[in-house]
Amino acid sequence: MPPVVWLSRKFRVDWTLETLVDSSTDSPMKPRYWHYWIGLALLLAIVPVLRSQHLPLKFDWITLGVAYWFVLAAQSIFVAAVLCVIGLPREQGWGPLLAGYRERPLRIIPLLLYFAILVWIATWLRALVLTVDAVAVLELLRRHKGRGLRQTASAVLAPAAYLFFGFLMVLAYDCAIVSVRFNFAMDPALAAIDQWLLHGHSVSELTHWAVQTFPISFFKALEFIYFGMFPQIGAALILVALCEGRSRALQFVGTILLSYYIALVVFYIWTAQGPYYLCPGHFSRFPASLQIYNLQQTLIRDALALWRHEPLQRISTDYFIGLPCMHIVQPVIVMCFLRRWKRMVVVLAVYDVLLVAAILMLEMHYVIDILAGLPVAAAAIAITSGPFGGKEAATSRAEPGTIL
Repeated sequence: MPPVVWLSRKFRVDWTLETLVDSSTDSPMKPRYWHYWIGLALLLAIVPVLRSQHLPLKFDWITLGVAYWFVLAAQSIFVAAVLCVIGLPREQGWGPLLAGYRERPLRIIPLLLYFAILVWIATWLRALVLTVDAVAVLELLRRHKGRGLRQTASAVLAPAAYLFFGFLMVLAYDCAIVSVRFNFAMDPALAAIDQWLLHGHSVSELTHWAVQTFPISFFKALEFIYFGMFPQIGAALILVALCEGRSRALQFVGTILLSYYIALVVFYIWTAQGPYYLCPGHFSRFPASLQIYNLQQTLIRDALALWRHEPLQRISTDYFIGLPCMHIVQPVIVMCFLRRWKRMVVVLAVYDVLLVAAILMLEMHYVIDILAGLPVAAAAIAITSGPFGGKEAATSRAEPGTIL
């Protein structure tokens, strides 16, 4: 049985039990639900906040929608499938899937044709991602119809929609903060803290050394690792939804959003761009062919435009939060919610070590940004599913060592 099918079948039982438990014991004022109330308060205040800074209540729906619901969704399904192969036992993971193709080998022909067409019109990596996605989704549709499929879709899509609209609100408040607070005010202070932590050295020195030492392909790989953090979130959402139900997936998304809400408060106090802003020779030394190069230039330009209150047509993908580093906060939350699958966590931990190296060598964050991300992640986890969550947080977890 393919892993996606097996997970979704098991989910139907857990979702029913979970609903019964939640409906009888949970109170809407429990700490694990605070992210809903904070999100509601931010939503009610968003219009006056944006108007006070002369910002539009308009979003770049096409760019944001395509990036989230198509690009990130495709990458997340692929990563979830890879993690299933890594983390699930063979008899529950890739073993039954291969057995099905051995029984009906002709099924692989249209799959190969599909892959070949995608390679011809796109890159081999995109072809691989879309092919794996197609296999997973088609198998799910073939094995589950009617009410079971609707429950599975609801378990994934409801938390995904919550994350999407919650993140849009974070982007709006991010722009509002940069409009009222000079985005580069705390960069010198954070750079000084880094010098103390690094015994007189800096992140910029590390980047300059890397630029002189390694070829451009090395930095391309760092970029791939840096941007590859985002599919971790979507993959974790899919796995948690299929294994533990919609409520647990909403709890995962709530933890992510709560960490963003905490980050907004910290960022308002410690507004800073990153070490690349203070580095006088950054844009003359850093490879201009990298996406990060253009991203950093765009963020500096757009942050200055917001501070000067230049007209803004739409709120789009600009993201300015430097402290804490959310590229650390979110992977920590992901590993916490996937901790029952030890092999998955090991692989993600190795990836995240490389992610830290990518963050620093691409000169995106100070070391203190990374360190500050750890307590933010711990606070969000503690509120939604830790000691502050109470007994109701434990009811949504499986027995230790089990795989739902």
